[in-house]
Order: sequence, then C-alpha cells, then structure tokens
Amino acid sequence: MSTRVAQSRTVPHALEATYDETVAAPLPVVFARRHLALPPVTAVEGQEGPWGSHLGQSRTIVTGDGGRLRETLTELDRPHAFGYRIDVVGGPMRLLVGHLDGRWGFEPDGAGTRITWSWVLHARSPLTVPAVLVVARMWNGYARAALASVEEILGAPGSDSGGTGTG
Repeated sequence: MSTRVAQSRTVPHALEATYDETVAAPLPVVFARRHLALPPVTAVEGQEGPWGSHLGQSRTIVTGDGGRLRETLTELDRPHAFGYRIDVVGGPMRLLVGHLDGRWGFEPDGAGTRITWSWVLHARSPLTVPAVLVVARMWNGYARAALASVEEILGAPGSDSGGTGTG
C-alpha cells in the first residue's frame, strides 16, 4: 500500500530561480530540525557534482537518528519539477517503509512561484501500514518547516547553496 502526502508554499521569487535554488539547496540546511519522530539531515555523502545534473544521480542522506537513505534522481524537468526515489537502507524507518518517491513541483502563482513537495510512502508490508499513516501525518509539519527553510534560502542575498541539493 502507498500513502501520498503533499505540502505547498508560494514564494515571491521567479520560477526558474526558485527551481535552481531549491534543487541545489543544502539538505542539512533545509532539513535542519527534527519534527516529532522525523529526524534532521546531518550530512550528505557520495554525491558527485551539483545535485540535479542528470537522471540517475545518487547520494546517501545521513539523518540525526543514524538513518542512511539512498536517494536517486528519477525526474528532471527544469523549471517545473524534479523527482527522486529514496530507498530506506538504515535507521528506524527501514522497519516501516520499503521506499518512497518524492517530488518537488514548481508553478507560477501570481508574481511568485508555488512550490509543492510531495512524498509517496510505500509500506514495507501490510502490517506496517498503520505506522506509515502516522509517519505521513508527522511529515506535514516536517514539510512545512522545510518549505519555510527553502523560502529563507531563496531570500538570502547572494545565496550560494553549496551543491548538496534538496531531496
């Protein structure tokens, strides 16, 4: 069974710039805070080149609870969207989720850009579905905080996102 969650935020920035800065935003900055059981990102390992340079690009995300998540880009459609798959390979989430598919979408909204971040969580087994539904509810607060962080990054004058971009 799969569960979809999504959060959106409109930012006062142009579409192309919003896409470019978001895909390149450093994960430990975007996901700096824990939200309930969802840990912060503490490091990114194994990334070669700027994030978002090609389909199939992969890296390992390290989380504050000891999790290690392999992320692989599955969609690049500048400036409209980028998508990825995360295989949960370590940490507490490995017991619940087989994998998840994430997507960041961008569309013009008035004088700005609407950013929508979504996850589709694929439960490891029918027995883990109730716990995955709890994780999905917690994710909404995690996503709101991440979208606020992205807006802060976008608003930073002369921001240099550093190359370990958003997943």
